[in-house]
Amino acid sequence: MRCYVFPGQGIQKKGMGRSLFGRFPDLRRRADQVLGYSIEELCLENPERRLSETVYAQPAIYVVNALHWSAAQEDLPPADFFVGHSLGEYSALFAAGAFDFEGGLTLVRRRAELMSQVGGGAMAAVVGVSEQIVEEALKQHGATGVVIANYNAPEQFVLSGSHEDLARIKPAFEKVEGVRGFIPVRVSGPFHSPAMAPAAARFRDLLASVDLAELRTPVISNVTGRPFGPDPQDVRDLLAEQISKPVRWTDSIRYLRDAGVSVFTELGESKVLTPLIDRITTAPEPASDPRRDLIERIKREILQPEIGDEALGFDEDASFRQLGLNSIIYVRLARRAGTVFGVPVKPDVIFQHRSCAALADYLLTRDDIAGAAAPEAPPAPLREYQDERVTALLHDCANGTLTVDRTIGAIRALA
Repeated sequence: MRCYVFPGQGIQKKGMGRSLFGRFPDLRRRADQVLGYSIEELCLENPERRLSETVYAQPAIYVVNALHWSAAQEDLPPADFFVGHSLGEYSALFAAGAFDFEGGLTLVRRRAELMSQVGGGAMAAVVGVSEQIVEEALKQHGATGVVIANYNAPEQFVLSGSHEDLARIKPAFEKVEGVRGFIPVRVSGPFHSPAMAPAAARFRDLLASVDLAELRTPVISNVTGRPFGPDPQDVRDLLAEQISKPVRWTDSIRYLRDAGVSVFTELGESKVLTPLIDRITTAPEPASDPRRDLIERIKREILQPEIGDEALGFDEDASFRQLGLNSIIYVRLARRAGTVFGVPVKPDVIFQHRSCAALADYLLTRDDIAGAAAPEAPPAPLREYQDERVTALLHDCANGTLTVDRTIGAIRALA
């Protein structure tokens, strides 16, 4: 199976698309009409170094990606999947038929304007160490305002936060054993972080009035690492969330690999994603950490139904009282924990072990819960199902990673 891959912001450079503007003059003309300026001049001449600005870089990348997709349609075999990194997701959705060229460019232009209005932040890549080491270093140095924004590869992550915090932790990270680099990223704000929530909210309002067509080819969402469902509202919600949520690139590529994709073709002149994909597809699966898995289960299956997606980013050592679920918080969480694990859990247990981490440690000591807390072997129908892609989706539904509605939608998209 074959997947075409679209890069995002950071690849912009003077001269990009030079060989394609003359080959596809209609796209060039249509882009000029939407943008009100010459896209060819912007890309080939880079007047006043505008490609370094988000409001110009994002539309330029979308247009050049569209030119490469037009060439791929003439020169390459059809795709079984599409995926795009951050901004590149819009190119993937355009290729899959979610919107026409002008519709996608209009969305990208507005997205760029909203994101550029959020200042005071930056991004930096950390290369050479695991997610756990990155998280521990952030916690050790009190960088509570810095988050992992891009999970690019098993040992490459992009951090998002304020200029001050990133500058402060740079020397600390450079001293961490195994770190091969702490590298600034060419963007103008703290993208894919909670600081972008106001931009995401305004973009959500815009998306509410946008018509989206059914996808002709499955597209992987950066937010979930799984295919978009067929419901247009699902696509709108995930596009809005993507602005302030991390890009789960590693999860996306692992899903595609497990779905049977053996050929990944990056469309563009700068092959920045290809080496990341190679590292993801050749790296061994991380060893399971029962405690970490249980903490994530508590967030996903006990907290998330009560407070929504905010639970997924809840500090594992923070008190449940911070959730603001009024005076019956411990009763509600105890009731849900009992439902999740299939055994009675008293409210005073939740009160005494009042954080995700403490509750997980307690649950792991209980014989009647330890078995329920551990991932179970899939039932026979899952093991015997012939389509590996559907099997993966059913597993995600069974363990709570995907909702039933999204699972059904993803299976329909595969069909």
